Amino acid sequence: MAKIEVYTKQLCPYCTRAKSLLMRKGAAFDEIDISMGGPKRTEMIERAGGRTTVPQVFINGTHIGGSDDLAALDRRGELDSLLA
Repeated sequence: MAKIEVYTKQLCPYCTRAKSLLMRKGAAFDEIDISMGGPKRTEMIERAGGRTTVPQVFINGTHIGGSDDLAALDRRGELDSLLA
């Protein structure tokens, strides 16, 4: 099973959408809440190549991007193989 990390903030509709997609796929993920900023937010920005928006999704350490990027992978039929 893939190691999935999702950086999120509270009340973020894009975060909710990304998490819902992963849940529909039956994928377990670690949610890292950066609502209050701090070192985890800095970590996310560094790992995401400077992106500051949430969510930021990583699968097996590879940066996937945000909610739209995750949905695009699913539409192209490429997400399931990453989650396996």
